Amino acid sequence: MQILVLGGAGYIGGHTSVVLTERGHQVVIADNFSNSSRAAVARLEQVVGAPLPLHELDVRDSVGLERVFSQYRFDAVMHFAALKAVGESCKKPLDYFDNNISGTITVLRAMSEANVRRLVFSSSATVYGDPEQVPVREDAPLQASNPYGRTKLVMEQLIGDLCTADPNFRAAVLRYFNPVGAHPSGLIGEDPNGPPNNLMPFMCQVAVGRRERLQVFGDDYPTVDGTGVRDYLHVMDLARAHVDALDYLCNKDRSVTVNLGTGSGVSVLQMVKAFERAAGKAIPYDIVARRLGDSATVFADPGLAHALLGWKAEHDLDAMCRDAWRWQALNPQGYGSIIQPD
Repeated sequence: MQILVLGGAGYIGGHTSVVLTERGHQVVIADNFSNSSRAAVARLEQVVGAPLPLHELDVRDSVGLERVFSQYRFDAVMHFAALKAVGESCKKPLDYFDNNISGTITVLRAMSEANVRRLVFSSSATVYGDPEQVPVREDAPLQASNPYGRTKLVMEQLIGDLCTADPNFRAAVLRYFNPVGAHPSGLIGEDPNGPPNNLMPFMCQVAVGRRERLQVFGDDYPTVDGTGVRDYLHVMDLARAHVDALDYLCNKDRSVTVNLGTGSGVSVLQMVKAFERAAGKAIPYDIVARRLGDSATVFADPGLAHALLGWKAEHDLDAMCRDAWRWQALNPQGYGSIIQPD
């Protein structure tokens, strides 16, 4: 099939483009490079061994979207094109609502006008807010507690309403927990613009000398070691889930919403120790105050994804850390680095 990957130069969109290509699909990438790099697309082409058509495009650009849809006959769209930092969303809520919600409306309208009626959507476990119980199931209350999470929840609702209004529209809504790691080649990985908002890329930058110390937010939670517990998921497992979801839409001809996680939690300090093993060096850190809104423990119940999609996570914590460190060690400055793999 021919698939339009919106945000395909980004971290998760890029890895998913690799899996799509490996399974024989034709990928067309659209990205505005607000949190990605043109160099990432060149690396993707190295990984897949083939050119990937690229369009520089903002998802709010209705004319640009119409032009791309008129140029190809897409069978489906994968939508990764959203701003995604919780802290930034609290400082710039209007930017998040504009990009994420307005952009999604524009995408859905363009799809409908082009008669493309299959969508795989990148959602987030933030739609659950501070969950009342763990592991978190798909029927847990939806109570997003920050602007980013609220945008994802509204995006989900927009997609659901379109599925109701158009009996031929099918969508897979995938609620991620905590994606980490990188492609095993070391050619592509996570390269955030500015200071990383997440634990793994921050540790990577400390280990490679770009940052001095890691900050651990709180050590007084009711957890195994007092630090927050999260469900970390290898990005290649996450990418595979998107293509499995696409298969589901085509084979079952019905919509689906599932959690994507390993089903077990890892504390911040457990992750630090695992990363130290992978990198062969210590990660200096400081314990600082809790962040407002952080939960003690959040991890997924991924059983529905296994039952419906036949998907489950395959990479363990050591593989997540090993692949993340390989990427950063080979690319100390991210996509601006010269890579010299073994």
